[in-house]
Amino acid sequence: MADCRFGLIVNPIAGMGGPVGLKGTDGDDILAEALRRGAAPGSAGRAALALAEASRAGSDATVLAASGAMGEAAAQASGFRVERVMDVPPKSSAGHTVEAAHRMEAAGAQFIVFAGGDGTARDIHSAIGERLPLLGIPTGVKMQSGVFATSPAAAGRLAALLMSAKPSGKLQFTPAEVMDVDEAELRHGVIMPRLYGYAKVPAERLLLQQAKSRALPDNDAAIAAAAHVIAAQLQPGKFYAVGPGRSAKQVLRALGLEGCLLGVDLVKDGRLAGTDLSAAELRAMSAGAPLGIIAGVTGKQGFLFGRGNQQISSDIIARAGRGGIIVIAGLRKLAALSPPRLLVDTGDPQLDRHLSGHLRVCCGPDRWSIVRIEAG
Repeated sequence: MADCRFGLIVNPIAGMGGPVGLKGTDGDDILAEALRRGAAPGSAGRAALALAEASRAGSDATVLAASGAMGEAAAQASGFRVERVMDVPPKSSAGHTVEAAHRMEAAGAQFIVFAGGDGTARDIHSAIGERLPLLGIPTGVKMQSGVFATSPAAAGRLAALLMSAKPSGKLQFTPAEVMDVDEAELRHGVIMPRLYGYAKVPAERLLLQQAKSRALPDNDAAIAAAAHVIAAQLQPGKFYAVGPGRSAKQVLRALGLEGCLLGVDLVKDGRLAGTDLSAAELRAMSAGAPLGIIAGVTGKQGFLFGRGNQQISSDIIARAGRGGIIVIAGLRKLAALSPPRLLVDTGDPQLDRHLSGHLRVCCGPDRWSIVRIEAG
């Protein structure tokens, strides 16, 4: 609608720690380490994808944004009218995010779109509560909260719906969990999600991810047996990147190996070639040989790639090919997916479309389920 005004907040450093194996980017010391490892900002690019999708519905809306990389630059590049709500220094902080959200609400924002992770969602929610709809462009590493779209393109489609919604229209809203985990504990293998409150989001379940949670416990014996089936089928001379999570790591145990529970490991010929590797290390160590991927599934969300395993980057996935992806998951975890699908958000929309289709998932000894993969 012509008089629509919405806020845009971009966390420029969100997600930088993922591809380099840091499980997040909270804290100046972690950011410095991410930069030392060669991390590059990605939030602006993913925000641009979402805004480009939203602009197809018309760019009459006015975007309320903080200066520069915190939103103004991305909004201007996408053709929207931009109203600056505040100036921020080149190195922005959580405090700037909170202040920007307050100012956007005061300036008449009808909803706020943000590019970031769970920490950014927490900061904005602390400012606006459930007074305004909130929509996350997935840019972080963990993204446990239920406020995120399944991909930047999905975020753009949701933003377009919000832009065109009439006050008396049929667009409905629902509360979604705002959750986060302590990154310091996460790096020690301790996953303790904390609920910080509920945000108001569009009730569009196919375009929004669910908050991450654990499904009912799977049959450990069945998962262990599935891992032995997979281990027995690994090809000699071929590298396998083993993703995070208990199910995928059972394949290492079937080989008599121990890896990093929340990291990505590399095996070849029954030996551990590297553990807790970054995307660059995976590329370098597996160069010149065939490559496969062994991946688990995130509980409730159903993501195969793009949530917590960004070390397995789009070029690595493309190199393995659709036929080189082996998925292991318990039947209860698959049954808890609603809708029943696996999602991919690799950062490469063309690759996401290529990966779409049906794929076998190993669930136990000689037991495979056929599940559909969809682009987020």
